[in-house]
Amino acid sequence: MTIKPLIILPDPVLRQVSEPIVRVDDALKRFADDMLETMYDAPGIGLAAIQVGEPLRMLTIDISKEEEAREPRVYLNPEIVSSSADLSTYEEGCLSIPDYFAEVERPASVTVRYLGLDGEMHEEEADGILATCLQHEVDHLNGVLFIDYLSKLKRDMVIKKFTKAAKLAKPAVPSKPKRVTA
Repeated sequence: MTIKPLIILPDPVLRQVSEPIVRVDDALKRFADDMLETMYDAPGIGLAAIQVGEPLRMLTIDISKEEEAREPRVYLNPEIVSSSADLSTYEEGCLSIPDYFAEVERPASVTVRYLGLDGEMHEEEADGILATCLQHEVDHLNGVLFIDYLSKLKRDMVIKKFTKAAKLAKPAVPSKPKRVTA
């Protein structure tokens, strides 16, 4: 298994809409293992393929607590087919927006239809943190970030902060040496 580098805001890759998966094969299963390893290493509870630079409709989730056995889940081509009218608010964070958290209101429960690594279609009802995580990760597949649910002012501040950090992190391009003539 390989830990993949995470794509960080403001990288425009995060705004790409991911493509459907057409075939479940050994390479895809190895990639799922890499995504899980990357998610655990980060550490996080969810990861969309686009967050490691692959525009595929694939996500991994594990909401088990640290002291519990891991319960990895892989969703291929996930689609939220229904959402409750009841809403819940959770403090969300994102591996692609490190160390930033904000409260986001979303439907309290959802039903998701997806292709499993077994090649079969599945449907699952989720509530609580699993419902929130599924919605957060499916948003990634559609080029939507959790900061898009914040006010324009807060969102712009976050984007500005990460844009500035990205510029500071890039090494300066050395200028060409000047010729000295005598």
